[in-house]
Amino acid sequence: MDGFLQKLKGLDAYPKVNEDFYKRTLSGGVVTLVASVVMLLLFISETRSYFYSATETKLVVDTSRGEGYESILILLFRHHDIRHDIEKKRLDAHGNVIEARKEGIGGAKIESPLQKHGGRLGKGEEYCGTCYGAEESDEQCCNSCEEVRDAYKNKGWALTNPDLIDQCAREDFVERVKTQQGEGCNVHGFLDVSKVAGNFHFAPGKGFYQSNINVPELSALEQGFNITHIINNLSFGTEFPGVVNPLDNAQWTQPASDGTYQYFIKVVPTIYTDIRGRKIDSNQFSVTEHFRDGNIRPKPQPGVFFFYDFSPIKVIFTEENRSLLHYLTNLCAIVGGVFTVSGIIDSFIYHGQKALKKKVELGKYR
Repeated sequence: MDGFLQKLKGLDAYPKVNEDFYKRTLSGGVVTLVASVVMLLLFISETRSYFYSATETKLVVDTSRGEGYESILILLFRHHDIRHDIEKKRLDAHGNVIEARKEGIGGAKIESPLQKHGGRLGKGEEYCGTCYGAEESDEQCCNSCEEVRDAYKNKGWALTNPDLIDQCAREDFVERVKTQQGEGCNVHGFLDVSKVAGNFHFAPGKGFYQSNINVPELSALEQGFNITHIINNLSFGTEFPGVVNPLDNAQWTQPASDGTYQYFIKVVPTIYTDIRGRKIDSNQFSVTEHFRDGNIRPKPQPGVFFFYDFSPIKVIFTEENRSLLHYLTNLCAIVGGVFTVSGIIDSFIYHGQKALKKKVELGKYR
């Protein structure tokens, strides 16, 4: 057994230096202390990095087609005939809620409205109001200003003078619109959008199509509309860790003249996979902004417009844990690297002091 131990000692690749051949110095103690602190800090940093997952980023060409995304918006400041879950709230000049509804402007009806055949509603007669030429069938009735406006919209006609429409006159439609000057609107909800370029916008009144251009009906009233707005939140799809929505809490104040404010959004499809393998299909986006002054001709439609397009590149984020072998390798590199550098520094200081002392003894320095 003793012979085996002697042979094992002979295999020691790290022979110990005899105490007669090294010397303890103050500078060496300081270097050792500093090196120990540095190694401890690097050890703590490396250990924290090991226990926290790292995120790998990869860019690929997006080959998916026909997908739909949910665009979530909360906008302080109206909806089209697409699938939605949007609620509008009227706000006064101080931001207090006046009314919340999902329907358009309406009002009470007088006792004797105009019938479809041209006469007034008689006693015991069922009401069927005229659509003023916008009927799609002989059986269609327009019993409110809202229904007349919808009929005109479906025809692509402009409701240029609501006062001439019996239903709108009875409901004081124009006066009700005018009394809302100075009010605001809070819009929140979601829209389902297809994975193609498109837009959604917020403009006063319902829109109708004229020469394939969407025009707001209330533009005929020639009012100035203030499109000052605050966007509390706008996102495309489910949020994931680390996502930044550049329009969150964005605000814009209209200058002296009205006009159109436009947001041009580039949506980047994104897949985020967490450490448990849970996958989130979502999007990121960048945005540029532009204001078109209302004093130019032709006069732009007042409102806030969001134009979006999808990037052909998809970003993939994947959370991963580093291996134990990688962690141990880094620890060895930290210890060895700090030890080597501190040894070089200590040797430089020691030999420098020794050379300086020798010159002093020779009388070269006084």
